[in-house]
Amino acid sequence: MGVWYYTADEFYALGLTEPCELINGKIVSLWGSTDPVSEGKTNTSSPNIRHQRISSDILYEIKHYIRKNKGKCEAFCAPTDVKLDSGDIVVPDIFITCDPEKFDEQKYNGAPDLIIEIVSPHNIERDLQDKPVIYKNAGVREYWIVNPMNEKVTVFQFGQPTITEFYDFDDIIPMGIYKDMPEQLTICISDLENNR
Repeated sequence: MGVWYYTADEFYALGLTEPCELINGKIVSLWGSTDPVSEGKTNTSSPNIRHQRISSDILYEIKHYIRKNKGKCEAFCAPTDVKLDSGDIVVPDIFITCDPEKFDEQKYNGAPDLIIEIVSPHNIERDLQDKPVIYKNAGVREYWIVNPMNEKVTVFQFGQPTITEFYDFDDIIPMGIYKDMPEQLTICISDLENNR
């Protein structure tokens, strides 16, 4: 059986019951199944607890920073759909947007300012290989890949040229979209994990 390619409208018309993304026309489950439609199976393995703790800790730091600085941006977490102009539909673990006009009742339409993905064994290839290209082409300004398995963080600053930086969980990581603020937001994942 061949691979079926979907448009964004067809993707939403399917009414899938598990969280999925539409990447280059292919439907991919967030939880492991590579094609939940044609394979006819549902994988309900949620992300592990460390993944969820890291996600909630980072989200809290971002929201606290935005409130403290009376910022206009908003931070969201999965499952919130982001429909990129390319037609790809992604569900980032965390994203920041400074343009609330791009929301409809169901999703964000366009490129967020920053996206953070926390990788799991079943999605590491997609997050490391496919998404940097997709996000850069869509106009995302900054993309973080947080890898709890090796405790590394890769940060892409998409610009001319793209800057790629590598960090350990013990490092203090500056958030580039806030580099011009009087106090830049920084994240140290080890500190977040140790000070819960």
